[in-house]
Amino acid sequence: MSLSALAARRVFAAASHSSHEGGARTWKILTIVLAIPGVSVCMVNAYMKMQAHSHEQPDFVPYPHLRIRSKKFPWGDGNHSLFHNPHTNALPDGYESSHH
Repeated sequence: MSLSALAARRVFAAASHSSHEGGARTWKILTIVLAIPGVSVCMVNAYMKMQAHSHEQPDFVPYPHLRIRSKKFPWGDGNHSLFHNPHTNALPDGYESSHH
């Protein structure tokens, strides 16, 4: 190889080693500039949607293909699901209570 080819090869090798410097600084800047404001905007959006949401139960419609109990659940009275919420989860005959 000629001397100029060796010199060019050495320059390319040095450039590849120096391109990794500043990687942590780049990610730190991206976190501060993009990630933190992005998460903040999502939190404000979720809070505003929660405040505007109506907290009334939807009307119960006894569709025949929903809430089919062919076998009792193995816990409790056998009619409530494991993570049952009386405000949002209806039983086969309707909601449990309407005191919210």
